[in-house]
Amino acid sequence: MKHLPAGTAYVVWTGIGSFGITVLGVMLFNDPVSAPRVLCMTLIVLSVAGLKLIDG
Repeated sequence: MKHLPAGTAYVVWTGIGSFGITVLGVMLFNDPVSAPRVLCMTLIVLSVAGLKLIDG
């Protein structure tokens, strides 16, 4: 948090957690993988990366 605003840091950690739990659900609990789910996960990753690039 020395280099990122608090809001961006929160979004980054929330995005990492959401992505990680979804991947674990698919791998460990055989949660379904669908095109909309993959699209949403891709959007989360791109959004987190975009915020990191913007806020530096």
